Amino acid sequence: MTYLIKTHQLSKSYDGHAVVSNLNMNVQKGEIYGLLGPNGAGKTTVMKMMTNLIKPSSGEIEIFGETVTEHSYEMLKRIGSIIEFPVFYEKLSARENLQLHCEYAGYYDHLAIEETLTLVNLQAVNNKPVKSFSLGMRQRLGIARAIITKPELLVLDEPINGLDPIGIKELRGLFQTLCHEYRMTMIISSHILSEVEQIADTIGVINQGQLIEEITVKEIHERYTEYIEIRSDDVQKAVYVLEEILCIDNFRVMDGGWIRIYTLSLPQTEIAKQFILYGIHIEEIKKKSLSLEDYFIHLLDRGLQHA
Repeated sequence: MTYLIKTHQLSKSYDGHAVVSNLNMNVQKGEIYGLLGPNGAGKTTVMKMMTNLIKPSSGEIEIFGETVTEHSYEMLKRIGSIIEFPVFYEKLSARENLQLHCEYAGYYDHLAIEETLTLVNLQAVNNKPVKSFSLGMRQRLGIARAIITKPELLVLDEPINGLDPIGIKELRGLFQTLCHEYRMTMIISSHILSEVEQIADTIGVINQGQLIEEITVKEIHERYTEYIEIRSDDVQKAVYVLEEILCIDNFRVMDGGWIRIYTLSLPQTEIAKQFILYGIHIEEIKKKSLSLEDYFIHLLDRGLQHA
């Protein structure tokens, strides 16, 4: 197994406050890695450290088998990125912005500009200045600038922000093409979990600066494909039966009297039987499939409970 990125006890603090804490992250070569977490979890800080925009307080990052230092200039030539909001020369066109970027990077394949504009569906904007672009068009141009030099590693912070459903679908296809045909390894952060589920090979879940889970999407589907959902008018008593009588602790109380049970060691009929024996009225009970969003929320809840 070849890792393109490895972090070792990576930490970053500001004024004594830990934003990222002892993070150990592993990204395999050739995969799409989805970095998930709520706002303020530390995702952007991790990406900034990977692209050498800020320095770690402690720990280290290894990319392409080399430790990232303040002198890692050659390494950065092999990385494309969008961190936070892309900034452009507002009075210039998309094509002119890409031409300038290629000159800065010492990349002189002029055919790449037209190819890249076509890839992100901006080939028809002609000489329209960037200042007139929508947020979605700016995101497309930012991605174009990140990929135009054919980097080996692509680091994208919320790349589908501002896109409509059609645009998101187009970029989903683009990311898969970049990974599978252009052999780019990708790290993508996003709050649109359903989209990450469709393109990512591995997800890392970060919360309060700590990596609380690193798991392949395939493993999630194999391990947590189903859960039991029960609705009752006495949630407190139902929780007591689950914890004290049935010895089940892997569940989550939802709104509206719903309880989701992720442990499937006991059959649905046995759970229902115990509820009835203890006088708990069951309004509804059913088996459902777990989405990445369900798993993500459940994981964050469990992490907070054990914090």
